[in-house]
Amino acid sequence: MDLQLAGTTVLVTGAGQGLGRAIGEAFAAEGAQVAFGHHTSGEGAEQAAEAARAAGVKAVAVGVDTRDDASVGRALDTVESELGPIGVLVNNAAVTSRGRFLERSADEFAAEIEVTVTGTLRISHAVARRMAERDGGSIVSLMGDSGRVGESGLAVTATARSSTLGLTKSLAKELARHGVRANAVSLGLVQTDNFAAHTGGTDDERLKKITALYPLRRLGRPADVTPTVLLLASPLSSWTTGQVISVNGGFAMP
Repeated sequence: MDLQLAGTTVLVTGAGQGLGRAIGEAFAAEGAQVAFGHHTSGEGAEQAAEAARAAGVKAVAVGVDTRDDASVGRALDTVESELGPIGVLVNNAAVTSRGRFLERSADEFAAEIEVTVTGTLRISHAVARRMAERDGGSIVSLMGDSGRVGESGLAVTATARSSTLGLTKSLAKELARHGVRANAVSLGLVQTDNFAAHTGGTDDERLKKITALYPLRRLGRPADVTPTVLLLASPLSSWTTGQVISVNGGFAMP
C-alpha cells in the first residue's frame, strides 16, 4: 500500500536512537524527507540521516533542545530550509525514570516534566503555528500506556505521559479548522536501547514476569509500532484525528 508520504517533510524528535530512530527510518523507507531530531544522541541521528541519503532520500540530523525556545526555532528553520515545510511532526522525545513515588524528589519530577510535558508543548506549538499558516499537517505523539492506566513505580512518568493524551485531543479540536490533525500512539513495553530504564532490570526472571502481563506473550519491537505511526501521519488517515491508538500486545484494553 502506498501511504502517500513520499516527498513529505517529517520531523521526529528523539530520533537518534531506539524507537525514534526506527520511526524516522520507516518514514525514509516510504520516501519521506526526514529530519532526525536529537539532543544527546547526535551520532545515531547522523548515522540514520546518512543511511537515508544513501538510499536516495533527503534527510538531515538536527540538534534540538525542546526545553529551549531558541533551540526549537533554530531547528525548525534548519529543517525547513534544507527539506521544506514540515508536514508531519512525531513527538517522541521524553524522559522516563522508575522509582517509588514516596522516594522521589521534586528535582527528579522537574527533569521529566521539562522534556515530556513542557518540551512536547513547546515544539508542538512552534510546528503547529507553521502548519496552520499553510493549512495542513499531522502531529503524531508517542506516549506510554502508564499514562492511560497508571503503573506502580512509574507515577511521575505516568503523570507526564498522560499530558500527551490531553494535548492530542485538544489540538485535534482546535486545529482542525486549519487542516491539522493530531493523534497519539500509546505503547506497551517496546524493547529498545532504553529498555532497562522502563523495566528496572533485564534479568530473565523479571522479563518472564513482565511478559506474562501481555496476552500475546511477548514484548514489543520497534517494527510493531512504526506502521501505526506512519498510517496516522499519512493522508490515508485524513478523517482520523483526536484518537489514541494502543499498540501494546493487549497489556491494557480501553
